[in-house]
Amino acid sequence: MKKSIWIIIGIVGGLVVIASAFSAGAIVGNLLVPQSSIPWFPNATQPTPYSPAEHAITTDSQAKLSPEELFFPFWEAWDIVHEQYIDQPVDDTVLMRGAISGMLDSLGDQHTSYVDPDQYMQANMSMDGEYEGIGAWVDTGTEYLTIISPMPDSPAEKAGLLPGDEVIKIDGEDMTGLDGSLVIRKVLGPAGSKVILTIRREGEMELFDVTIIREKIIIHSVESKMLEDNIAYIQIITFGTDTRAELRDNLNSLLDQDPDGLIVDLRNNGGGFLQTAVTVASEFVGEGVILYEDFGSDEGLTEHKALKGGLATDIPLVLLVNEGSASASEIVAGAIQDNQRGPLIGATTFGKGSVQNWIELSDNQGAVRVTIARWLTPAERQIHEVGLTPKYLVEYTEEDYQNELDPQLDKAIEVLLQIIED
Repeated sequence: MKKSIWIIIGIVGGLVVIASAFSAGAIVGNLLVPQSSIPWFPNATQPTPYSPAEHAITTDSQAKLSPEELFFPFWEAWDIVHEQYIDQPVDDTVLMRGAISGMLDSLGDQHTSYVDPDQYMQANMSMDGEYEGIGAWVDTGTEYLTIISPMPDSPAEKAGLLPGDEVIKIDGEDMTGLDGSLVIRKVLGPAGSKVILTIRREGEMELFDVTIIREKIIIHSVESKMLEDNIAYIQIITFGTDTRAELRDNLNSLLDQDPDGLIVDLRNNGGGFLQTAVTVASEFVGEGVILYEDFGSDEGLTEHKALKGGLATDIPLVLLVNEGSASASEIVAGAIQDNQRGPLIGATTFGKGSVQNWIELSDNQGAVRVTIARWLTPAERQIHEVGLTPKYLVEYTEEDYQNELDPQLDKAIEVLLQIIED
């Protein structure tokens, strides 16, 4: 499917799904030039020759330094910026956040990062399952915030917003050059309040205003329906706070219709909470291990077993995955695959085999996301940067999307019917 549509970049007023898109940092380097090329200025102080041996800090010497001593060069650099940088005054908050970003970036782990307050708020919305705004999927990576699709029965849909609409102004304020995450922040607001979006639409000669009354938006993480041939279909969109309850409600509704088989769709599900993944997998895997966690200690692996009471542990099933299935999605897919509960169909998954902890910083200064463990499948496979390979590899092309075809779903139905017959 078209990649910009497959990957949910954000929700107007809240949701931004970023499979590891919160990394930020600074690039620091040395400018090396021959000594003879350094310009000489009258009355300038002659620089002291730099001696690598003299300034080298060994691991042993670092261990002996107190935090105050270790950070002395940092505060030197801080003072230099405040005293000598050309554009004053500098923003101390920006400097502080940049320092945190650079520190975490230096660890070399793409999933350990700093997120600013806006990004942290938006990340939480996708997990909490609700927010107050206008209700639309958007693309923040374009010149202007662009509507991908209004949510069904949302204020955005009622106001007539269409896919492809660009938000040029908000309440009369020009959004040119403004970062997408800040534009989303401006669309946020309490339910019942008004926001005026100035829209540029393809085929329209002039910009026009759309007035929208914000509402409380519920983001459902599970959707389901019955297909032909008495097959039940359930799609899990994210692994958030309410996902298990939504999943059980949908499963009960489907199972009341006595389906012969079940298709579980985890395509483009970028993940969520680890414990939610365990509860979701337990609905399909009756017993056994769901995953192992490796915290890098001498205590070995931490085992997570299937919880009792799963609703769909016996019904024939197949699982749809693709390149956008990551993290918690891969936990569920790995558990189903290793426990031989059903075949995987689609494309090789993203390959995120690590576990992060989000820690909120003081004074509403955002949060740090720190990798605390790696996880393994029940067969103790490490899938990081490798992914899970489906039993049935099926390509989904741009042409398929344009023609409203879904060969992966078609294959899932074919394979499931064969399992049912056998």
